Amino acid sequence: MSPRRVLAIVKKFRTPLAVLLVAAATTACSVSPAPAPPPSSTPVPAPATSTSAVPDQQDPRRHAPLVRTHAESAGISPQLLMAILYNESYKPHDPKLERAWQKIDPDAAFGVANMHKAAFDEAKQNRDFAARDWQELPDDAGLAVAAAAWHLHDLAAQLPKQRTDAYTSDELLALGYNAGASTMLACARGGKPNPQAQSYVDKIRANWQKAAEAIQPG
Repeated sequence: MSPRRVLAIVKKFRTPLAVLLVAAATTACSVSPAPAPPPSSTPVPAPATSTSAVPDQQDPRRHAPLVRTHAESAGISPQLLMAILYNESYKPHDPKLERAWQKIDPDAAFGVANMHKAAFDEAKQNRDFAARDWQELPDDAGLAVAAAAWHLHDLAAQLPKQRTDAYTSDELLALGYNAGASTMLACARGGKPNPQAQSYVDKIRANWQKAAEAIQPG
């Protein structure tokens, strides 16, 4: 229908019904758009994705050289030290996050080994990192691993010669690392740790084989 014819009908009847009918007729007579071309039979390749493994920045395995070096210097088991790093990898070791959390919890631990300030200050006495500060731990994995190794060394010096066979020497040291020397000594004499400390030892046992594999050179 031509535009002139549409205008004539609307002027003659001037009713809503006339307008609707004209609109319908106009639509019905309108030219339909050309159909879209059929899809190509050639498949579109999917975007390429990289298959290379992304290193896990939380995996303590990346600190294996540090663990071997500092465990040897401190005279402690590298497997124990690595197992402790696995135990302590439950949270992101990001310097900014650690410092932000420390503002909320002043007693928070720092570094990849989650050391508290008191333990660090004791461990650094008469050591080659004696001039270093606890606040440096989030930024320096080497310092954190060294401090943890010497802290375990100092705990080992406190173990009694006569002790229960419920825990190995390394498990007792892990108890001392987590819950303090007093808990370690009590358990060495046959006492039982609290559930949190026992859970820590259970995780050490669970991580033990993984730690052994992680410290292997290469």
